[in-house]
Amino acid sequence: MGYKLAGFDVIGCNEIDPKMMEVYRANHNPKYHYLEGIQTFKDREDLPEELFNLDILDGSPPCSSFSMAGTREKDWGKKKKFREGQAKQVLDTLFFDFLELAGKLQPKVVIAENVKGILQGKARKYLKEIGIAFDRAGYFMDWWLLDASKMGVPQKRERVFFIGIRKDLAGPFCGGLFGNLPKLDLRFNGIDIPFGEIEDIGGDGCCKMYPSTLEYLRLTDPGDSLCSAFERKNGKRSFFGSYKTHPGKILLTIKAHTDSGNYHHNEERSLTKKELCKAGSFPLDYKFLGINPQYLVGMSVPPIMTAQIASRIYDQWLSKI
Repeated sequence: MGYKLAGFDVIGCNEIDPKMMEVYRANHNPKYHYLEGIQTFKDREDLPEELFNLDILDGSPPCSSFSMAGTREKDWGKKKKFREGQAKQVLDTLFFDFLELAGKLQPKVVIAENVKGILQGKARKYLKEIGIAFDRAGYFMDWWLLDASKMGVPQKRERVFFIGIRKDLAGPFCGGLFGNLPKLDLRFNGIDIPFGEIEDIGGDGCCKMYPSTLEYLRLTDPGDSLCSAFERKNGKRSFFGSYKTHPGKILLTIKAHTDSGNYHHNEERSLTKKELCKAGSFPLDYKFLGINPQYLVGMSVPPIMTAQIASRIYDQWLSKI
């Protein structure tokens, strides 16, 4: 959706989750759609010629292996399901499967997105491996940590973007000590959009309110964490990632987990579909096909964030090739 906003034609997708593929096809009607794991997709011998002439190949390998809210190191190298309905797979190697696909298709630019946690702690060892994989695929790469709230999105959401340009095209667009770091201005200084500007007063929340959640929501001040209220009462911590909105402050990151997230500051409810769409920069008529909007928005790079990045890449690189 973000690439379409930036003026690109989006011609295909690869997705392992049948429900997500159904939603993607309903909203975007891609010319090519492959419902399978990237482990087999990258080895296909029947891909159309059009896929070997891409300007940009974009991928977001599942990031739970690197999330600071997850089990991180304990799950590295283990097969697990990303969500119900999917096959078990080793999640932390999908990044490298994606870069193998890039090496095969040889698009002009490769973009891979992940959570901020990949830059922290022991996960940093993957940065070196990712750099080697980009190099092996034929790309000079650098990474940028960006915040969607500075890019026109009414939600604080930090994500890492690894962006590579094909080596045979990179000459005019690279610098650094060895001349192999892509030069790309991705500085954004947008003004925060407070929750009050996207508020849907009187709407119905998308997530179930449990009695325990409601108890601590009533003890929490607007803009504060339910975890703080729980700790004050019980002397220990819980409700990580659950917050009460403040009309004058920007929303914190929308979580994919539907039992945590942002709760309204004076209505006893979670966020409504309209609030979630606006917070994620989705159109209000987006077809969720029965999937909880919080889950889908929480899993997604906000389209406006993608559009901002894609527009910069076109203006600074692709338009000059």
